[in-house]
Amino acid sequence: MDDYTKDDVSQLIKRIGAFLSARMSEILDTQDLRSVWALVAVVCTIIFTWRLLLAPSGPHGRQPKPQPHPQPPSQVNTQPNSNLLPSSTQTVVDDLFQPVKPTLGQIVRQRLNDGRKVTCRLLGIILEESTPEELQNQATVRSSVLEVVLEMTKFCDLYLMETVLDDETEKRVLTALENAGIFTSGGLIKDKVLFCSKEVGRTSFVRQLEPDWHIDSNREISSQLARFIKCQLHISPLKTEQIAPNVFSSSSLEQFFGV
Repeated sequence: MDDYTKDDVSQLIKRIGAFLSARMSEILDTQDLRSVWALVAVVCTIIFTWRLLLAPSGPHGRQPKPQPHPQPPSQVNTQPNSNLLPSSTQTVVDDLFQPVKPTLGQIVRQRLNDGRKVTCRLLGIILEESTPEELQNQATVRSSVLEVVLEMTKFCDLYLMETVLDDETEKRVLTALENAGIFTSGGLIKDKVLFCSKEVGRTSFVRQLEPDWHIDSNREISSQLARFIKCQLHISPLKTEQIAPNVFSSSSLEQFFGV
């Protein structure tokens, strides 16, 4: 409401007030009760009209608090800035985010599906020689497979077996394995190196031991054992057809384990 309107209302209120004063005096002199109630009603009407005129124009009720205008987000550089770090610190950070390379022991366990008992032929797999006749002259442990065999002895009940033609060959093989350090790891003892005079004897060993895995280089024996052994690994330098669904093929033991 502007000042001009407020002045007019004030003058009106003053005149009404003077009138009410005079009227009140007359009512009190006459002690007319109806006149008193009529005067009260007039006063209430005047007060209500006065408050209504003084109320601010516009919608009634509590006005919502004005919200500040959101500021545009500052541009944040999410790309790493190598210039912010010293070279030595940056190198440490890079090393922390490099993918962790599994150990050979972890790889061996994963490839064998945590198999706890393994039987393995010696010729063409752990030894350089490939026939029993060659073993009559010498026995040589393949250095490239030695690390894999030692890892297998740490968590597997490993049995090695081979066909030999005489007792001297048996001693020669045990000496070669001992010189290579296979018995020093604590997981393999000489009593777990089994010898037989015929190939069928190796089949009998495997069936009696009931391993989780058998590793062999003779395709015929792998085929015969496919019905009895859960998993097999057939070692052959040549690519051949798969013997059975549960028989895997590889060119070498170390190649199977990715060494």
